[in-house]
Amino acid sequence: MSMFSTGILVLTSPLHTLPLRIAPVLSSAAQVVERTLYVHLHPGLNLGAGGGQPRPIFIPPVVDLSSLITGLYSNAANVCSHLDVRVLLTNVRAQSNNSSSPETGGTVVAGNPFPSPQPLSHSPEVVLTDFALQDPCQSPLVAQCLQRYAGHCYVCSPGLASVLLHPQLQNLEEEVEKEEKEGQKEDWDSRSDPMETYGEVVVGGTFDRLHGAHKTLLNISCLLANKRFLIGVCDQELLKKKVLKELIEPYALRVQRLQEFLQDVKPSLQYEIVPLSDPFGPSVIDAQLQCIVVSEETRRGGEAVNKKRLENGLPGLVLHEIQLLKDAHHTEMEEEKISSSSLRSRLLGTLLTDPKDKPHLPLVPYVIGLTGGSGSGKSSIARRLEALGAVRIDSDQLGHETYRPGEVAYNRVLEEFGSGADLINEDKTINRRALGRKVFGNKERLKALTDIVWPEIALLVKERIQQAREEGKQVCVVDAAVLLEAGWTDIVHEVWVAIIPEEEAVSRITARDGVSQEDAVRRLQSQWPNARQVAQANVVLCTLWEPEITQRQVRKAWDLLQKRIQQRWEGAKPPS
Repeated sequence: MSMFSTGILVLTSPLHTLPLRIAPVLSSAAQVVERTLYVHLHPGLNLGAGGGQPRPIFIPPVVDLSSLITGLYSNAANVCSHLDVRVLLTNVRAQSNNSSSPETGGTVVAGNPFPSPQPLSHSPEVVLTDFALQDPCQSPLVAQCLQRYAGHCYVCSPGLASVLLHPQLQNLEEEVEKEEKEGQKEDWDSRSDPMETYGEVVVGGTFDRLHGAHKTLLNISCLLANKRFLIGVCDQELLKKKVLKELIEPYALRVQRLQEFLQDVKPSLQYEIVPLSDPFGPSVIDAQLQCIVVSEETRRGGEAVNKKRLENGLPGLVLHEIQLLKDAHHTEMEEEKISSSSLRSRLLGTLLTDPKDKPHLPLVPYVIGLTGGSGSGKSSIARRLEALGAVRIDSDQLGHETYRPGEVAYNRVLEEFGSGADLINEDKTINRRALGRKVFGNKERLKALTDIVWPEIALLVKERIQQAREEGKQVCVVDAAVLLEAGWTDIVHEVWVAIIPEEEAVSRITARDGVSQEDAVRRLQSQWPNARQVAQANVVLCTLWEPEITQRQVRKAWDLLQKRIQQRWEGAKPPS
């Protein structure tokens, strides 16, 4: 079956039967769509009836719908986590004086939710449905009807394809009927009560790497809101304690992705996205807000908001609590719930950005430049890579060589900084500790020193790489704390960065080197911060956890590297 980048799934089953169908329907859809899957809900839609083309209708926000959305995103995380699933709510609206609808368990709102087709951020190339065919001969007619229906609702790509998933779901029919008879709905009580909705709703969060739990929060908030939806996005101070904060997407990118998602989901709402530099933001001063959406985990935060509002003379907000989504794929170092911190931890060892094309570098050996701040565990990672087969080039050790009597750097350092007894050891070598004291805190003197030493170290690194090439070695890892500062990225194919939180780095430095906390902090402040290094990294690793976890990271990074190297070699082969 052909694969499409973007699809739209039209769910037609009654709400009370959908919970049992969600996982297999999504699994089947994932065999057709590979990037973005929009979900359009129209319970009871009959695509096989005569008498004209069926039209979209408004459906009311009922409790079952909220539960369905939660279950849909939860199942998507389990069975098709590679897909960007988005539940669309343009046709969901509360209104009085409506006609009855047994399929939705509530009422149908009169009117046309799509006076003109709604543009989506990604145009669907295929429309899919769970509609149950009564007669296989109906298939072409139903497919045409489905295409026209989707085209009436959304702006789709020319030549929109259609796929009927029902034949792939027939094995489910007996199970669904049995479950319905026995009343076993697995926590899916058939609740058709209408949801209470509000004019203005607020939520807050980091919204890093928008995932199923975020989407559940946003979708249910959109269900609850009739007019305005205010979203506070954590920034600056609120990010400092986050796990792997260096891998959090920039604020502007997180906002952009929120805007795109929300415009797709419910374009009729007024959206306001603001940065949060404290836990409350505008939620404690905006008199128009009526409801705040929380989870079991953040309920206390919602209660704190209400306490502040009362202090400010404002009425408290309704706290609407949603479920946390379980992460079926979590490891022992990750949270049981779906979370951004778990997603960030899974990025460790993977390729975050493609390496720049460097045609001046030979394909063999493939050179990794490994860097990181003091205490980051960089050298332990280098040794692990060496054990896996890489040639380790220790730039710090090469730095020692440049200070030997007779070397170019040796003579130039003495010319620049003097040859007094305080700088020369008894064996005529340079006292690097004394030299360090001369340049510490003096940017001009430090630059004078690095201008002498760094080019000489780079020459020695290149010699070691050439030696590895002559010996037929496939991979070199250049262990260099100053890789980025020195501008050595032009001699490596990829930059790998080891990071560690500053407080952990301080603890390691004081224990390892016997220096005070103040000296450790000053040392770290004289180096590039983690965020600046990560911005130039192709791969990021972190040694914060147990050695076994670091080893798994390194092994993953190594295995993925071998695949990239193999692809480069295959791409470089002349066609046969």
